[in-house]
Amino acid sequence: MLEDVERWLTERSWSVSDRPLRQLVAAKRAAGASVSVVLPALDEEETVGEIVAVIRRELMTRSVPLVDELVVIDSGSTDRTAEVASAAGARVVHRDEILPRLPAVPGKGEVLWRSLLVTGGDIVCFVDADLREFSADFVSGIVGPLLTEPEVQFVKAMYDRPLGSAEGQGGRVTELMARPLLNMHWPLLAGFVQPLGGEYAVRRGLLERLPFPVGYGVELGLLVDALHTVGLDALAQVDVGVRKHRHQDGQALGRMAAAIYRTAQLRLARGHLVRPELTQFERGESGFEPRTYRVDTEERPPMADISEYATRRVA
Repeated sequence: MLEDVERWLTERSWSVSDRPLRQLVAAKRAAGASVSVVLPALDEEETVGEIVAVIRRELMTRSVPLVDELVVIDSGSTDRTAEVASAAGARVVHRDEILPRLPAVPGKGEVLWRSLLVTGGDIVCFVDADLREFSADFVSGIVGPLLTEPEVQFVKAMYDRPLGSAEGQGGRVTELMARPLLNMHWPLLAGFVQPLGGEYAVRRGLLERLPFPVGYGVELGLLVDALHTVGLDALAQVDVGVRKHRHQDGQALGRMAAAIYRTAQLRLARGHLVRPELTQFERGESGFEPRTYRVDTEERPPMADISEYATRRVA
């Protein structure tokens, strides 16, 4: 098993510098492929505009037509996320406008799943909307192997994640929850540097065959299911540098970890949670007060099973 991971690290781990933009544009043209970039966004007015502007300026020009469409899916923002994204040049779609017959539930995975219905690219690239000092490498890096390596179907970004001034201390849920789970239960995935990272590109034909956990478990769920669906050699990762973004507080991280554990548990046993809730404690006026949150327990079916999607693909 370890030998398989070491071989994979050698053969399926690259740097963004390995594929210059000129090479990617030529490969895209030769393949006749199209690329969609999706930004799931909830109250990200401070960062979403710059991300959109960088992608449009560096990857959507006549000389570098790497990205064909750029869509921001607003999942219910109360700030100016939609206005800022639109002004920067993105097409903005509200989550609730997609597949209206099926009421939306809160969660990142829900937004990513619905995005398949309003995008058309052969390659779908997901990018979180809270990134700071954004580089177009986050898109070109992960799209690259899908344009140049026909057997690759799923590409994750890898990067350093500083926590304040501390280098490499970001990704606390990854180190405390996801990495141990993967190493113990899916050791073939042990080579992924950022298994929970929100930047990854996937061939549509694979995405539409995978179920989507509706919440924070979506990244782990998609990675594990992709492994079982297409095998390790169809997965890859690309080093894109440094990722800077807004960090969650410890309690939010606890809720994320619970959702990720639930996603893993479901894939291990396809059984029922004993208690699909998480109780945390916050100090109040009279001491520590419990706060109980439901853990995401829903998953959306493969998009290929949705009649509206099938109709759209035929049309």
